[in-house]
Amino acid sequence: MSEMEFYVLDVFAEKKYAGNQLAVVSDGGRLSTEEMQAIASEMNYSETTFVVSDEPRDGGYDVRIFTPGEELPFAGHPTLGTAHLLRRKLAEESGGKAADRIVLNLGVGPVAVTFEADEGAGETAWLHPQPATFAAGHGFDPVAGLLGLSPEDLDSRFPVEEVGIGIDILLVPLVGLDAVKRTSLDLGRWRGRAQAGLETVGVLVFSPETYDPANDLNARMFFDARGLREDPATGSANACLANYLVKHRYFGGTDVDVRVEQGHEIDRPSLLFLRGCEAGGEIQVSVGGHVIVTAKGVLV
Repeated sequence: MSEMEFYVLDVFAEKKYAGNQLAVVSDGGRLSTEEMQAIASEMNYSETTFVVSDEPRDGGYDVRIFTPGEELPFAGHPTLGTAHLLRRKLAEESGGKAADRIVLNLGVGPVAVTFEADEGAGETAWLHPQPATFAAGHGFDPVAGLLGLSPEDLDSRFPVEEVGIGIDILLVPLVGLDAVKRTSLDLGRWRGRAQAGLETVGVLVFSPETYDPANDLNARMFFDARGLREDPATGSANACLANYLVKHRYFGGTDVDVRVEQGHEIDRPSLLFLRGCEAGGEIQVSVGGHVIVTAKGVLV
């Protein structure tokens, strides 16, 4: 394998060495699927992406996403981070103004990321996912047991529900921050979840009680992937959450514009911005955050 550049980024981060880490290989078209999987395993971040097209195809850049153990059709923070890096590199190569919109061709199809200037000198990247699907709800007792909680820790005003945007996430509303802190995934029950009718790849718990009073929700994301158990910031799960908040009028109406903190419990504090609304009977959402490039290297 000849030398190839790779980058390390912190996504949904307010400062370096926070948020969710991502590795991006910028010239992945020369790699086989097996080589991509091996590199993702070596990186051992929750995801590594590979840009496999030098030029746009049908308006977007072909990108593949891998966890340490498998390829994914979609994931949120890899989409934001890869679009941010592509945008920066394209502007450097052309010497022109950075694009306001980048489209990635992913396993689920084309996904757009737009960029919006902040009040300061920075910018927010916004993910615009495809429409969500909603599955049947689940009972509080079995889900509480799965998470090491009691049924009283779950907020009975709202359902436990699977929501999907390429991957399915189980959304679990909790009553407060104490319940969020006590949440843990029972791996034995989790690995047998298909028998209980769960198709989800992860569980997002959330609460209206937060560490920072400037934020609206606290969230934690649990999964099981080759030793990785919790994600510090999850764009796909929060896109599902934005759909859920609109559908169930969590904040009293169909318009959502909130700040979600995640990752505090594992020392990777993250901040995600959620927007959503219902128009013409359809729910539209976007997930935003900041991206910081922290390292550049060469694969040999």
